Amino acid sequence: MDFRRNDFDVSNRINTTDPVCVRLEVAGIHRALYPDAPTPAGFLRAFDDVAALYRGEHAGYEKCDTAYHDLQHVLEVSLAMARLLDGYERSRGDGPAIGERLFQLGIACALFHDVGYLRRRGDRRHRRGAEYTRIHVSRGGRFLRDYLPTIGLGEFAAVAGPVLHFTGYERPVATIRLPQPVFRLLGSLLGSADIIAQMSDRCYLEKCHDRLYPEFVVGGIARRVTGEGEVTLFASAEDLIRKTPGFFVSASKRLDHDLGGAYQYAQQHFGGSNLYMDAVRRNIRFAEKIREEPELLLRRVPPVTIN
Repeated sequence: MDFRRNDFDVSNRINTTDPVCVRLEVAGIHRALYPDAPTPAGFLRAFDDVAALYRGEHAGYEKCDTAYHDLQHVLEVSLAMARLLDGYERSRGDGPAIGERLFQLGIACALFHDVGYLRRRGDRRHRRGAEYTRIHVSRGGRFLRDYLPTIGLGEFAAVAGPVLHFTGYERPVATIRLPQPVFRLLGSLLGSADIIAQMSDRCYLEKCHDRLYPEFVVGGIARRVTGEGEVTLFASAEDLIRKTPGFFVSASKRLDHDLGGAYQYAQQHFGGSNLYMDAVRRNIRFAEKIREEPELLLRRVPPVTIN
């Protein structure tokens, strides 16, 4: 693909800053997979609810102030999750079926997987959402425990938290305990969607430079204090970009080993090519060029979803 808009997905068809566009596409995937099951109203409402949360229209939460982990990010992950679910269901062979109910759960987990970055109204201890970086997954699990019953998925309230941990680093994947293997599969699909969606974003490198690095500083990721003193992981936004190819190496190991290669189901969805990994590799190739030729500039302008 020669041209792709900055606010569109890897197929250049879906505006990933618009919850309605993403909802229509995900609902279409659901309908094609499960033609005998009506699309539940609660499932559709979840897209409106996440948009309201991120825009500050929820009575209990402040609006999103993390420019990297924003509404576009969770919509991109949700779209990628639907596509991985579709690819798996259509090619699973003797593997366990996901089924319509767990498809709903998977999308709900994707939509709200980063809700733990949002501050509660009246929060006096934290001024910015990125301060929750190290515990945002656990916070998101607690949110889903209360939220899922409101959209008809109450039977999954207890398992949603562990599934969410496949997207983060609070727990090693191998230590996450789940009641059935199918939930581990769901978590692997979710964790894979999180990685490939963000790294395939057309403005991924610009977002890392302008948005992710400041979040790392606020969240205590750029520099860490250990028993031996302070350790600098990322000295600057430019340093983060230089180290992005190395991060891709570790992310690839996570995708292939910890998450069981679930990202490959995108090929079945798209009918051959994995558009996500194609876009990821283009981004990494450019990051490598920047490392070798520092005078190269990041020129793309990411869409803004926070104000």
